[in-house]
Amino acid sequence: IIGKGLHFAAFFYILLGVEIKLRRGFTEMTKKKILIADDEQDAVEFVKTVAEEAGDFEIFEANDGNQAVELAKKEHPDLIILDVHMPKKDGFNAFCDIRKVPELQDTPVVMLTGVAAEFGFSFSKEDMGNFLGSEPIEFLDKPVNPIRLQQVIEEVLSAEASS
Repeated sequence: IIGKGLHFAAFFYILLGVEIKLRRGFTEMTKKKILIADDEQDAVEFVKTVAEEAGDFEIFEANDGNQAVELAKKEHPDLIILDVHMPKKDGFNAFCDIRKVPELQDTPVVMLTGVAAEFGFSFSKEDMGNFLGSEPIEFLDKPVNPIRLQQVIEEVLSAEASS
């Protein structure tokens, strides 16, 4: 009888361990992905902090437009947050390259820019759509309002979850 009880206990423990691993794997598999692309590390950290306040996401970082496009192709994020002014490839060109990838054509993109503060004029998502033929879901001027950014992240990723 002791032998059978030990076998059952060992079997139950193994099943419990498998269930925990399956739950962890399922949670990790369902975690939404966000790609943040900005060449200024403090800006990346700011956006990352806001995103973490909005929910539990898997976050990827890119330092330039080329890296952003490659990471987007590899990771297929649920949301991409792109700075306009980056080295190697600016945010506009990265956005266009991302839109050319069939699996990424409908991926929501938020554009961030410091152009208004630096040069005194601003863009809108409509301007970008008219110029490039496709619009981001949002175009936010730097310094970014963290409350607005968090709202956008929550709106986009909760809409993704329900679709």
